Amino acid sequence: MKIRIKDHSVRYRLTQSEVAELGKSGKISNTTAFINRSFVYAIEKTEDSELSTVFIENKIILKMPETMIDEWISTDRVGFEGQSGLVKILVEKDFVCIDNTLEDQSDNYPNPNIKC
Repeated sequence: MKIRIKDHSVRYRLTQSEVAELGKSGKISNTTAFINRSFVYAIEKTEDSELSTVFIENKIILKMPETMIDEWISTDRVGFEGQSGLVKILVEKDFVCIDNTLEDQSDNYPNPNIKC
C-alpha cells in the first residue's frame, strides 16, 4: 500500500493482493520505521456509509465502508473519494506504470491505458 499526502489530501493506492486482503480480513496496514518512532498507515472496514480518516498516535487510519470494499473487489471500479473534515481522501487500485520504473509492479492491476 502506498500513500501520498499533500496539504489537505491523502491518497491511498493498493495492489491486487492488498485489496483482496482488505476484503478478507477487513483491515490492512503498513509501517514506516523512523529513528525515534514508527508511522503507521492503515485501512479498516467500517459499517459507516462514508469514507473517513483519523490520526492518533502516529497512526493514520482510513475507515472504509464495507459496501465500498465489496464493490471494489467485485467490479472494475478504480476507487472512491470522500472528505473527512478538511481532509480530502482518495483510495484507488494501483496500476502498472506506463513509463519505466524500478519498482516491483508484479502485483499491480493491469493499466487500462496500455493497448496490446
